[in-house]
Amino acid sequence: MSRRAAFIDRDGVLNEERLYVHRIEDFVLLPGVLEALRRLQAAGYRRVVVTNQAGIARGLYTEADYERLTAHLRESLRREGVTLDAIEYCPHLPDAPVARYRRSCECRKPEPGMLLKAIRALDIDPAASFLVGDKLSDVQAGRAAGVARCFLVRSGHALSAEAIDAADGVYADLLSCVRDVLGS
Repeated sequence: MSRRAAFIDRDGVLNEERLYVHRIEDFVLLPGVLEALRRLQAAGYRRVVVTNQAGIARGLYTEADYERLTAHLRESLRREGVTLDAIEYCPHLPDAPVARYRRSCECRKPEPGMLLKAIRALDIDPAASFLVGDKLSDVQAGRAAGVARCFLVRSGHALSAEAIDAADGVYADLLSCVRDVLGS
């Protein structure tokens, strides 16, 4: 039986948007994130983080740096009673300075590859799921993967009229979005 999921972008949605966050000391969860994740967990939603990590392709940090920060995120959440079902990331860029990451791929948002991978691996019903991001590319990836509802939060990125029109709603933060989706 397929399950529903909340697909959540990382930078600007879960944590403070800072240029290429990769160090634990620069990683700060946004207000309300723990409560939002707890509510999703209690409501039976799979929690899947989908994040582009172009800083790897740009040579600003390594995949090992990314993995350390991801382990820190998981452990910080675990201590608060929250788990994530999956964290998918894309380290690629078509014009990457680091040759091994230089390619167009199916996983870099706005492409749906990260979402499709999680959908298959976790038996997720995209038509019963939703996505929360902070850029048009997040919404485009969700739509391409068949995710029923795609929302944006205001992270500090200017949202274009196109992004706002493409989204099913725009919220101040993850918690306000989750409250609305869950009706509580």
